Amino acid sequence: MALTIAERIIEELVRARAPLDDDELARRLGVQPRQTINRACRRLEQDRRLRRYTGASGKIVNEIRTEPVDAIVAQEVLPEPATGDSATQRRAEGVMLALLGERLGQALQPRRFLLPDGARVEVDGADEVLSVLVEAWAHQGPPKPAQKNKVLADAMRLLFVASTHPTRPRMVLCLSDEEAARHFTTSRSWAASALRAFDVQVEVVELAPEMRSEILAAQRRQYR
Repeated sequence: MALTIAERIIEELVRARAPLDDDELARRLGVQPRQTINRACRRLEQDRRLRRYTGASGKIVNEIRTEPVDAIVAQEVLPEPATGDSATQRRAEGVMLALLGERLGQALQPRRFLLPDGARVEVDGADEVLSVLVEAWAHQGPPKPAQKNKVLADAMRLLFVASTHPTRPRMVLCLSDEEAARHFTTSRSWAASALRAFDVQVEVVELAPEMRSEILAAQRRQYR
């Protein structure tokens, strides 16, 4: 009995032992038009037999999923934060995600994941194929001890979500102030060393002066 296109794709990915894009699969399998491969790969992704993500060449590649299929039960894109003084930092974090997305060439949106035990975990930003996971922190100025712990908890969240994927996503802590970032980048702290050891990157984006002023004003209100 002849193999289906989907079965041939799986067989070729096993043989290749490496992710392959749709064009390469079409060439190797001698299938035309290329859209036939694309449709089959998308169905395999929906069936959770493949993972599709942006490869090093910038093209979408296909990889056989190797993690238990129930590592994540479901996921959803979250709405943007509501407006208002209490959400000043969250609004700023939305701007930070947009700026970081432009830098990385990815559209980043808040994402929630449902785990098999019913627990939920959220990340501030992720691209469509989950090749990038981001936690953002809009704080201005040197962090206080409790705030340092908050950022490290964000890093733990990134590590946990990344552990549920067969190919480790890029993990990024996005900050908007060099002073706030110093403890996690250039200072001689165990936190900076730990982030480097676990490949959690720290990216600093620059906010407009008006937004920085809003954040500082919100911080002063919170510290009263």
